[in-house]
Amino acid sequence: VLLGFLLFHLLFAGPRMNNLETENYTKITKFILVGVSEQPMLQIILFMLGLTMYLITIIGNSLIIVVIILDARLHTPMYFFLSNLSLLDICGSTTTAPQSLINCLQDYPSISYNACYAEMGISLCFAVTECFLLAIMAYDRFIAISNPLRYMVIMNKAVCIGLTMTSWLISFLVSVIPLLVTPVSFCGQNVVNHFACEMQAVMKLVCSDTSTSLVLIFIGSIFTLIFPFGLIIISYLRIIVAVLRIRSAEGRRKAFSTCGSHLMVVTIYYGTLIYMYVKPQSKESEDKDKIISIFYGAVTPMLNPLIYTLRNKDVKGALKKITGQAKA
Repeated sequence: VLLGFLLFHLLFAGPRMNNLETENYTKITKFILVGVSEQPMLQIILFMLGLTMYLITIIGNSLIIVVIILDARLHTPMYFFLSNLSLLDICGSTTTAPQSLINCLQDYPSISYNACYAEMGISLCFAVTECFLLAIMAYDRFIAISNPLRYMVIMNKAVCIGLTMTSWLISFLVSVIPLLVTPVSFCGQNVVNHFACEMQAVMKLVCSDTSTSLVLIFIGSIFTLIFPFGLIIISYLRIIVAVLRIRSAEGRRKAFSTCGSHLMVVTIYYGTLIYMYVKPQSKESEDKDKIISIFYGAVTPMLNPLIYTLRNKDVKGALKKITGQAKA
């Protein structure tokens, strides 16, 4: 319902925002994406690399969702959140990857104004939701380790669904609505130095006063990045304290191993996002920003299924069981 509401407003409110431009400038109807337009060989390399990463992302995350659904032993809060993370990775990648792959095959790819805003808003909503979901997963691990006997009572089905839906709602409110209501003027400039409609790259073309927008982006980054990241740090500090109270070395090792995969994902995802959005912004487009955006936009969704399956005995066991049943 939220995504339908978002699509409707992005597609029909886009022209309203564009009409805020003064009559002295050409009305923007499309954007030209020139991320790699001047490097034909690099275009081919990026297409093959991007296609491979996208296929791994879709297949890997879909497999995780199917395994969790089919294996009753994985019907726990931890794997409920993991399946939601995989779904987010599939949706987030599909929002931008297909269009970016097509762009790699064109010299000067273009995208309509409305489609660019729709892509920008939806991908931003997915990214923010993932930030909050990773924080929820850290809290889930804390409860599982610090209070294992009451874990299933505390993290019951209603709580899990409520936390997930809340993360979606907050993400919509703090990412999409400001994008819809903030007036902008592009003044005829429509060349975006990026592979896709990345918010930072598009906003660099705005010729109206961006001081308010930059402040809002910074405040939004604090709330959607620093705040959940702080919750993750607090959760893991309390996890360390709880683990150190475990007497057996095997118990401590097992407790830490359940958190290792999550920490790897958090480090890559938050590290690149914080660098991109919390640092001081400028009007100049930097090539390194395009490279960094690949990490949180393509690399992390691809690595998630690999990290969680290679380091998780339960998931590997479920995969072998399902594979064995399929062969039989």
